[in-house]
Amino acid sequence: MDSLAEYTSRSNRDRRRRRNAVRAVSAGAVVLAVAAGGSYAAGLGPFARDTGPDPAAGKQASAFLADWAAGRLPSAAARTTSPGTAQRVLDSFTAGLEITEPALRAKAATEAEDGTVTVPFTARMPVTGLGTWTYESKLPLRQRGDGTWKVDWTLSVVHPRLSGTEKFRLEREETKPPEVIDRQGTALSGDELPSLAPLMTRLGGNGTDTGARGAIHLVDRATGDVERTEATFGARTVRDKGPVRTTLHAGWQSAAEQALATHAEGKNAALVALRIDDGEILAVANSPASGFNRALSGTYAPGSTWKIVTTSALLLKDAVKPDDVVDCPRYLTVGKRFQNVELSQHPGATFRKDFTESCNTAFISLRDRLYDGELGDVARKYFGVGQEWHVGAPTYDGSVPAPKDETEKAASMIGQGRVQANPLLMASVTATAVSGTFHQPSLTRGNEDKTATTPLPRGVVTELRAMLRATVTGGTAEVLSDLPGEIGAKTGTAEVSDAQDNNGWLVAHRGNVAVACVVEEGVTGGGSAGPIVHSLLAAASGDPE
Repeated sequence: MDSLAEYTSRSNRDRRRRRNAVRAVSAGAVVLAVAAGGSYAAGLGPFARDTGPDPAAGKQASAFLADWAAGRLPSAAARTTSPGTAQRVLDSFTAGLEITEPALRAKAATEAEDGTVTVPFTARMPVTGLGTWTYESKLPLRQRGDGTWKVDWTLSVVHPRLSGTEKFRLEREETKPPEVIDRQGTALSGDELPSLAPLMTRLGGNGTDTGARGAIHLVDRATGDVERTEATFGARTVRDKGPVRTTLHAGWQSAAEQALATHAEGKNAALVALRIDDGEILAVANSPASGFNRALSGTYAPGSTWKIVTTSALLLKDAVKPDDVVDCPRYLTVGKRFQNVELSQHPGATFRKDFTESCNTAFISLRDRLYDGELGDVARKYFGVGQEWHVGAPTYDGSVPAPKDETEKAASMIGQGRVQANPLLMASVTATAVSGTFHQPSLTRGNEDKTATTPLPRGVVTELRAMLRATVTGGTAEVLSDLPGEIGAKTGTAEVSDAQDNNGWLVAHRGNVAVACVVEEGVTGGGSAGPIVHSLLAAASGDPE
């Protein structure tokens, strides 16, 4: 009697022969069908199609890449034919080259005559503080005796040129951050204003020059000699030694940082303040101050602050008037049940009341008065959302995809679904709403401006300003009502997931300044972002020149 291993091996060979035989028959069938002019086109009729590589191989490759990208190196290594070596090499590669959060994308698998499967993939490797190293590699997979697939481990899995005689080395060039000054010529210090420290080396050149320099070299393992350079980071020209003049205002920046430090309560939060008449950014603050710049590059659902854009879309086509009755029930079901914050309801409310009380169900009930994709069109045309902004530092400029179904359309009416924004974008939206004109935000002067927008009609601006003011005097933004000046505002609460508390938002304007703040897991906008904005506006009075 054959041993189990011999039987399994022979079975695998027989299975490959049968698969190759089916391919031959299938190819012949296609030729016959075409020659006869019959109804059996390729892949149809009585003949089987070539099914391609075993899907299980592709799934194993995808799982390996997903584990590697997520840092689950023991799990990734266990999917290979040499787990111990694989884990050691993967760990050494990512740690030694200071790679964080790799992005690994598999391509279509191919199968060789011997039954092995190859899955090419694209690797995008972010090197801390320098940039992204992008290259192509391949995963070879073999089927084991028990029918499972494993990545056939070799060093070239990680990179085609990684071998027993050659390895990679990261070299950094020490660079000094540029001197940065505010709009009045005051020097800005990352020590005194910690939110600016990560941003300073990203200023200028539309954010493409990080100020850091470095390279990844392929070197001889024995001698350390450089054999070739795989990637270089940083501009090749010498940085201008003069100070970088920004649009920031030292006083507003200090007040913004102090407001977050005092009232964020240890939560992730971000804030942006900018001038309404020209979009110049006065303050950018993050909590924590180090690390990811949530204020400029975050991607958040803006929640009910987005109702500024929804209201604009409705007013533009005269689909509703502020004094129209738009009932505000506790719940409304559109594929799923939507509800108001704290299950509030306002029977017989006017649309103005729905705005000031931030009634989700009322806004969702008006979804049929906008065509699919109209919110995105209005956001882009009048508010510049989703266009390419050149601010002077890296930014995320928003996204409002057309809804895929009625449920998603309902969600987009209240700034949920796939609508994405950040404090920079929502400060700009607020400025546009109360002035009528979009201005590309800027951190440095002289940036390229590729945006193209249309001014809002004056009647729409007048109604928006009135509703924003009413939200402060008798609505959800009453937290700001004791401050001097004619302040207008809108709160927002954005769902994240069942496992997380809602994010809290608040946008506001006073004089020539618009402000937006988000607090992750802040529960409500008035309760979390409200005290932060209140602190900022109380400390930074007047319109900065």
